[in-house]
Amino acid sequence: MLRYTLMRFGILVGCLVVVWGAVYTGVAPRGLGGSNGMWVVLLALVISAPISFVVLRKERDRASVQIVERVDRVKANLEANRSQEDEAVDEAAREQSQTQAQTQSQTQGQTQSQTQGQPS
Repeated sequence: MLRYTLMRFGILVGCLVVVWGAVYTGVAPRGLGGSNGMWVVLLALVISAPISFVVLRKERDRASVQIVERVDRVKANLEANRSQEDEAVDEAAREQSQTQAQTQSQTQGQTQSQTQGQPS
């Protein structure tokens, strides 16, 4: 991805130098008033975009494959974490229900022993 970005930036800088030279020599028109710098940058951006689109096609495809692989890896990690979290929550709920069941059975046992020990 960094390689693609640097190559695209290099094409932009190359176009900027060419446009600046064309404006400086008078081949391309100068901007109005103080807008010459903005004109040169805008023209360089407009020229570099289609050049980058055509010239960097293979590099862009490689970068997109890397991005897709990275996104898939992150999704897999998230799913693994989610399943671990679900298992932990299920285990905690199971332990809590067992504890409550034991507590209730002990309470019922104590209540029954107390009621059996009392004279009617």
